Amino acid sequence: MIKKAFIDLGTNTFQLLIVAQEGKTYQKIHEDSYAAKIGLGGISSGIITQEGIERAVVALKYFQEKLSEEGVIPENIFATATSAVRNASNGETFCEEIFKRTGILIKVISGEEEAGLIYEGVKLGMPIGNDTSLIIDIGGGSVEFIICNQERIFWKQSFEIGGQRLMDKFMNSDPISPHSVQALKHYLEEQLLPLTNAVHQYAPICVIGSAGSFETLIDLYFMKAFGQLPPTEQVSFELPIAEFYDSFLKIVSGNREQRMALAGMIALRVDMIVVGVCLIDFVLKRYDIRQIKVSNFALKEGVLSKQLSLN
Repeated sequence: MIKKAFIDLGTNTFQLLIVAQEGKTYQKIHEDSYAAKIGLGGISSGIITQEGIERAVVALKYFQEKLSEEGVIPENIFATATSAVRNASNGETFCEEIFKRTGILIKVISGEEEAGLIYEGVKLGMPIGNDTSLIIDIGGGSVEFIICNQERIFWKQSFEIGGQRLMDKFMNSDPISPHSVQALKHYLEEQLLPLTNAVHQYAPICVIGSAGSFETLIDLYFMKAFGQLPPTEQVSFELPIAEFYDSFLKIVSGNREQRMALAGMIALRVDMIVVGVCLIDFVLKRYDIRQIKVSNFALKEGVLSKQLSLN
């Protein structure tokens, strides 16, 4: 049995997964996340600020304590960086600095690779089924769209329209103004033209949201419907569309304090979820999709899935 660790260095959140792997099977040992927010203050100008680098080092040193405790050797640590790092003019310097100060070697992946790994991650956690679905992964820097079924990917693309970027562009008041919501919709209409063409071709009937804002929407739904958070061992969910719209209206019309007061909301997502739900709303209405599923498995589980298939 080999212990392996998977780190997803997201634009907003760093995530850690430690597993014990034996052949093609695995057992989860530990999961953690840290709000490193490396996109803050620099993503729109294509850099990672020095403050962002320092937050990344703190986050990874925090993870390292757990890695040492579990005895995970450096060769079995798989760290992937996405949008904020791949688009930063100082992305290479960032990786070098991280390696120098933490000993963690980072692999920067392309948007195409990221989308493929998200598909593998979602598939590891839930049956996608034979019907055509549209996986959406809303990160802080990019959003991945994958049109697929259980057997294959029909089309995939990563767009640099993640939550931090959309906030920088459109969230200039709190609550967000109706004018900004409208401007955001027009922007998405332009940016997502390749997706619109692909949807016309493949006609997905279900959205599968992975991680991020979608997890928070599930937490809000569970707190409202059952008075408690979802069971930690459950990794896939159905989100009734009426429940999405109930949360959507509360999130978009409320200010930060009102959003924080929603049972199930967390400080990490309280701001970015505003543009997140606007994006989800746009996709559902624009492509006439009426079914939402949610997967807690995403990129880091996709890297795990690849590791499992190597054995």
